[in-house]
Order: sequence, then structure tokens, then C-alpha cells
Amino acid sequence: MRRRLEDVRALPARPSEVTPTCRVNQSDDSLHGMHLRPIGVFDSGVGGLTVLHECLVTMPNEDFLYLGDHARLPYGPRPLEEIRRFAFEIGGYLDTQGVKLIVVACNAATSAALPALQESLNVPVVGVITPEAAAAVRATRNRSIGLLATQATVTAGRYEALVHALDAGARFTAVACPKLVPLIEAGEQTVDAVQEYAAPLKEAGCDTVILGCTHYPLIRPVLQRVFGRDVTLVFSAEETAREVADTLARKGWENDAAHEGAYRFLTTGDPKLFRELGERFLQLPLGEVEHVTIAELERAAA
Repeated sequence: MRRRLEDVRALPARPSEVTPTCRVNQSDDSLHGMHLRPIGVFDSGVGGLTVLHECLVTMPNEDFLYLGDHARLPYGPRPLEEIRRFAFEIGGYLDTQGVKLIVVACNAATSAALPALQESLNVPVVGVITPEAAAAVRATRNRSIGLLATQATVTAGRYEALVHALDAGARFTAVACPKLVPLIEAGEQTVDAVQEYAAPLKEAGCDTVILGCTHYPLIRPVLQRVFGRDVTLVFSAEETAREVADTLARKGWENDAAHEGAYRFLTTGDPKLFRELGERFLQLPLGEVEHVTIAELERAAA
């Protein structure tokens, strides 16, 4: 039986059951305690809370540690190599916090760094792109798929490669949307920008559009109104959460079913601003939001 999100409690700032460690040695006997560790989730800001929300619903017995890199938001206009460096810093830092799995709840960071993170870290790393590409190929009726994403995600080309790996004959149109993340984070109206970015996809006849940034579902009603009911919008936070749950089950790292899941929030930016934005988007009290410096992240990746 699923627990209501309101029943999930805030994780203490320094959970006693989690012992920070630099790396998890997969051959070590201490793996028997992996089920007690939290799941790490990160994004450039609050967009990743859309993925965290589904994880909280799907795994109410798990603890979560979320890090929003607000000090360096947005990631989208940055070079892929720089985003890759940021992802390694945050992944390394979450590893030192004793997480058992990391969710890259950021499409730009997934595009830039997922395979490299999976190779370098000793805990499983799950991204958000593959489930969306697969869902889009399943959903399209005319084999014309569109993508709204940040410039970095469009430049990386991973969505197009995945879509064509599943359907070589699919038509794919990608549009970079540099205005959307700043507008969403600022709580400003997005209708004009959405109409601008939707135009090329409408002209291409796309009947399925991937929301290729974890911020975009926060304005899903606006997007659906602009595209119309006949266009399917794809955002697969549910599939990502299911992949996380399946990974834990395969490894036997699930927390006890009776455990009451908890959460903890970190930001490189202003904790007060993050809490205000986070509570608005997640519809949950965030409690204390801790500040992490960029220098701490850099040391973790050194």
C-alpha cells in the first residue's frame, strides 16, 4: 500500500545510521548494510524534484538525499565538458555521504556524464534519458518525435541516438529552449517562450514531444495547452523511479518495508530560496536545507 507523501519525514541533517565513506568497495563485507543507506539525487536546481516526487511515491520506505546545484544554475547553456565536471563533483560528494545509488535527475548532466559516472563511481548511477526515449517511440503514432530541452542536451545528441536505435525510421526534431529554466525557477510566465519553442515542432508534425528537462513538467499544463490534446507529452519520472526500485531489488539493497522513509536537502545556493522553491514545486515541507560550498564538491572529486 502506498504511503501518502505527507507521511514522509525529513531526514536529520547528519543521519546517525549513515557513515560517510569515500568509496563503497563492492567486494567488502559491509555491503550487508547497504539497505540502510539513502539514495542520492541531484539536479542543477529544483527541477529534479519532479523525479524525487515519483521516487518518494514509488519507494516510501527509502531515505533520500537531494542536492540542488543552484549556485551554478542553469546548466543548459554551459559546455558539455563543464557540465561533466560538475556532475563528477556532485557524484563524488554524494558518494562521500554514503549513498547506495545515485539518480542524475538532470537531463543535461545525464547527457554529458552518465556513462563516465557509471564507470568511475562504485555505486549504481541511473539517468533520466533512456526511459523517455523508449516511451516516446512507444507513444508516437506517426513516427515524428520532437524534443524540448536545454542547449547542452540538444548538443549532446543522446536522445536522437536512442530514438533512432529503437526506430531507425523515426523523424526527430530537437529544439533548444534557453529561456525556460530561468523563467520556471523565477516563477514567471512561460506562455510566450513555450509558443516560440513549440512552433518548429508543430511545423514538423510531431505527435509526440519529449520534455527533455526535469524542470519542464512543472509547466506541463502550459505545454499541453500550447501543443493541444492530440500531442503526447513524454516525461518518464515514473519509469526512472521504477528503474531505481528494480535496481535496488536486484541487488537486495531495499530498505525494510516497515521503515518510514525520510529525506534531506542540500544546495550550493541560498538555502532559504531553495526551500521556498522546493516547497512550492514538491508540495512538501522541506525542513532544514543545508548549504554545501562549491569547494566541498571540488574536494570530493579531487
